[in-house]
Amino acid sequence: MLPMLLLIAASGAAAPGCGGAGDGGAAPPRSSEDDVAARARMVDDQLRARNISDAAVLAAMGTVPRHRFVPAAQAANAYADHPLPIGEGQTISQPYIVALMTELAWPGAGKRVLEIGTGSGYQAAVLSSCFREVYTIEILPELGRRAERLLAELGYDNVHVRIGDGYDGWPEQAPFDAIVVTAAPETIPRPLLEQLGPDGRLVIPVGRGSQDLVVVTRVGDGFRRQIVTGVRFVPMTGKAEQSK
Repeated sequence: MLPMLLLIAASGAAAPGCGGAGDGGAAPPRSSEDDVAARARMVDDQLRARNISDAAVLAAMGTVPRHRFVPAAQAANAYADHPLPIGEGQTISQPYIVALMTELAWPGAGKRVLEIGTGSGYQAAVLSSCFREVYTIEILPELGRRAERLLAELGYDNVHVRIGDGYDGWPEQAPFDAIVVTAAPETIPRPLLEQLGPDGRLVIPVGRGSQDLVVVTRVGDGFRRQIVTGVRFVPMTGKAEQSK
């Protein structure tokens, strides 16, 4: 069993201030060599050391410029082993959690993935390197638009951003090979299950207070559920709150 993980999810709650490149005050100057070295240490010390082994996930985590997805004042801490605030009451998830959820989604170059909770856009950028197409939904408009601009600026042109309530998924683009959710509903939204394709996997934190990171796999006409570890995410808002 993996250890209990403390995480404030990247999206899904109500909120103060928004983060992204250039926000949050001046940061110390950084060189590209600093960031490359920091990413390499992150991959070795935080991911490989905790049994993240998927080659595509490790390559993505070693390539995506995490420091661009945090406020400028947090850039020096971008590759640290914990979440960071990005404004709007949200955080960028700790690197290990991003890697774990991506690996659990079973990446594949020909696959399509839906993300619920765009947040800073960092998880979407990592998914972009591991899947053919990424569809991502953010309930907070300013946060979603900022992530969309940054993802476009950085060249992640296979990421499609929608502002809206992720509870209903993105039915026009379904089915998906994988769905990754970064905020915790009390129960799994039925629309997300219905939008999984054959053998599709839903990676989602579930619960109030005590939460589990759950993987649900479509098996024929049914679903197989696996609890991976205990986690703590912000609650999923919108329709998820109404369906308690």
